[in-house]
Amino acid sequence: MGKWGVVIFSLLFFSSLFLGTIAAVASRTEGSEEWGFVEVRPKAHMFWWLYRSPYRVEDASKPWPIILWLQGGPGASGVGIGNFEEIGPLDTDLKPRNSTWLRIADLLFVDNPVGTGYSFVEDDKLYVKTDEEAGNDLTTLLEKLFNKDESLQKSPLFIVAESYGGKYAVTLGLSALRAIEAGKLKLKLGGVVLGDSWISPEDFVFSWGPLLKDVSRIDNNGLQKSNSVAQKIKQQIEQGQYVDATNSWMELESVVGRSSNNVDFYNFLLDSDDESIIATELSKGIAVRRYSRYLSSLRLRSTPGGGGLDGLMNGAIKEKLKIPENVTWGGQSDDVFTALEGDFMKPRISEVDELLAKGVNVTVYNGQLDLICATKGTQAWIEKLKWEGLHNFLSTVRTPLYCGGKRSTKGFTKSYKNLHLYWILGAGHFVPAEQPCVALNMVGAITQSPAATT
Repeated sequence: MGKWGVVIFSLLFFSSLFLGTIAAVASRTEGSEEWGFVEVRPKAHMFWWLYRSPYRVEDASKPWPIILWLQGGPGASGVGIGNFEEIGPLDTDLKPRNSTWLRIADLLFVDNPVGTGYSFVEDDKLYVKTDEEAGNDLTTLLEKLFNKDESLQKSPLFIVAESYGGKYAVTLGLSALRAIEAGKLKLKLGGVVLGDSWISPEDFVFSWGPLLKDVSRIDNNGLQKSNSVAQKIKQQIEQGQYVDATNSWMELESVVGRSSNNVDFYNFLLDSDDESIIATELSKGIAVRRYSRYLSSLRLRSTPGGGGLDGLMNGAIKEKLKIPENVTWGGQSDDVFTALEGDFMKPRISEVDELLAKGVNVTVYNGQLDLICATKGTQAWIEKLKWEGLHNFLSTVRTPLYCGGKRSTKGFTKSYKNLHLYWILGAGHFVPAEQPCVALNMVGAITQSPAATT
């Protein structure tokens, strides 16, 4: 396993610190990992886990970056899914990941919003109900971590999000900027990165039918049914009926599932393993639980002792981190989704516009085979931006991407000023896991890491 595995990640290194009453408490292992809880609001506790990279390169002209990874859901755990299944140092078999993003940056994983993963609330009234509230909680966490640590302040922070996490990323970006300007947060914002992100639900639901029709997954009958429900969703959004729009989105998933013989929403070339996606019962409770289980079970590999990611996070990892016994990883995740159902279908295009207008670097990347946040929908919402550079951006010619020494096309990219777009070929919703080589190169370029290779 080598020095990297032995020194940093061996599960024999347990902290003696007990996180009992939970406040802003952290634990260290050989100076390379830190973790703990921050009480972002009274009785609302957010868990974080920071890895400091052993590949760090000191370069006066290129400061070493930090990546904050935000998972989607709502209710999906970055500490679990993003860390062990996508970009962290170990995979779910607890073996080193060669493509870990630690090769180009330090990594900060957060279970966000409160109630996700190891994060928890002591009162059900404390779940966030809006993306803005989630952004404010994350800003509080960053204040607690960065303001007391000068080494963190020297590194630019890049907020990298996947799926619904993109909505948190843009609200956090704006909230963090306000805190920086007010002198409340000592941090340099390097940029916001939106990976297969749920920025405009309306554009995505309208993309599902035509895309599936073009790849022969549904026929004209399925397209008509899909577009009919999508039109209902559009009207509900326009009328501000967001909870109704969320329920209609669940209905549309079932319509698409039945018409396509259970297509995988995260890779349209595959079938979903979750047969309940085509269930006819659409009561609110059943639909929410079905969605949460479907999301949480994605890409789960075997783990030591069995039990999938849930077994790992509530077993060896919980023991390593000394998580209190009464805290169960994922125990409140369904409630997180339910609390945000009124914001779930709200677009966040205007927040992207505001970040661009403020000069923040915004990068968007999308997997070619994703359905739920399809590239077709992503391009549609980008074209709705009011940003002054949009026309020039749209007319810019793409550049092909290669990786691994072979001259086979892995994707395309183009940029204009502070907006950047990546098309990643051969990947679905989980780009870092499905195209790790090109994803690592992409993030190295975005962060301008001194360890990045061309």
